[in-house]
Amino acid sequence: MTPAILSVSNLRVQFRSGQSIVRAADGVSFDLRKGETLAIVGESGSGKTATALSLLRLIEPTGGEVVFDGKDILRSPDPDVRKIRGRRIAMIFQDPSTSLNPYMTIGAQMAEMTRLHLGHTRTEAREHAIRMLEAVGIPDANVRVDAHPHEFSGGMRQRAVIAMALSCNPEILIADEPTTALDVTIQAQILELIKDLKERSGMSVVLITHDLGVVAGTADRVIVMYAGRVSEEAATEDLFYAAANPYTVGLLKSMPDLSAEGSDQLYQIPGSPPDLGDLSQGCPFAERCDRAEEICKAEFPPFVEVASRHHSLCHFAAEVHIASTRGRAA
Repeated sequence: MTPAILSVSNLRVQFRSGQSIVRAADGVSFDLRKGETLAIVGESGSGKTATALSLLRLIEPTGGEVVFDGKDILRSPDPDVRKIRGRRIAMIFQDPSTSLNPYMTIGAQMAEMTRLHLGHTRTEAREHAIRMLEAVGIPDANVRVDAHPHEFSGGMRQRAVIAMALSCNPEILIADEPTTALDVTIQAQILELIKDLKERSGMSVVLITHDLGVVAGTADRVIVMYAGRVSEEAATEDLFYAAANPYTVGLLKSMPDLSAEGSDQLYQIPGSPPDLGDLSQGCPFAERCDRAEEICKAEFPPFVEVASRHHSLCHFAAEVHIASTRGRAA
C-alpha cells in the first residue's frame, strides 16, 4: 500500500458562539496517499470546509495533528507553514469571485505566488502565468493574463484559480467545492481538468463537495462527515455498493435516479442537521434516523470497521452494511 503523504489525526476546530462552543470539526482523522483523490462529502455545516482550512492553518485548530513530510503542520513555526502553503499544498477556494483580488490583474496575482515560492523574476513570473493559463484552457492567455477578475466569466475565473493553485506544482491540491457556482457543462469541464492535471503531475487531491454524483466519477476514497465528525470512510466503490451508515444511505437515496420510471418525489432526509453548539450525548444523527433505537439517543456510537478500510460511526453499522449489500444484490 502506498504510504500516506498527509496524515490527519484527531483534528479539532472549535469556535465560541455566545455562551456555547461550536465544534466545527471534532476528532477528524484520515490519511491521504500519493496520487489519490479523497472526497469529503456531507451537508452544509457538516465541517468539510473547516477541516480543509485548518489543514493549512488558515483557521487555527484547537487540537490534533496534521503530519506532512514527517512534520506536524499544527506545531510548526509560522514561517515554515508559509513555505508549505501554496507551494507544496495548494487550495482552490469555494468562490473564485471572493478569493481573487478585484483590483489586481490575474497575472499579477499569479506572479505574486511564483515570485515568493519559486524565486521568479517579474518577467519569468509573467511567462509562467501565461503557460499556466494556457494549461487550464484559457484562450489568448498572453492577453488574458492582464485582465482583471471581473473581465472573466465564472468558468474562466475558476480556471484561473486552478491555474494559480497549480502554479508551484504542489504535491497536494485541496479543492473546496470547486464547481458549486458553475453550470453543469462547466462543472464537467472543471472536474475533467482537475483529473487530467492530477494524472499528469501525480499530485494528491482532497475534493470537498456535497454532490455524490461528482464523487462517483472522480474520487478513489470517500469520507462522509456529519456534525463535525467522520460518520463513514470507505473506497468509493464500496461506499456506493454497500454503505454502512444510515446517514450515508440517506444521502445515496437523495441522488436523482434517471433510470427510474414514474414521477415519484425525490427522497430527502427528514429534519435538519443539529446545532453544533448544543449536541446531545448520543448519536448526532439519531433524531433524523429511521434506524435509531434508545441506545442511539443515550450513547455516542463507536467507529467500527465493517470491512477492510471501511469504517462507520454507528451502533448498527454491521446491520446497515449487510442490508445495503442485500439491497444492491436484489
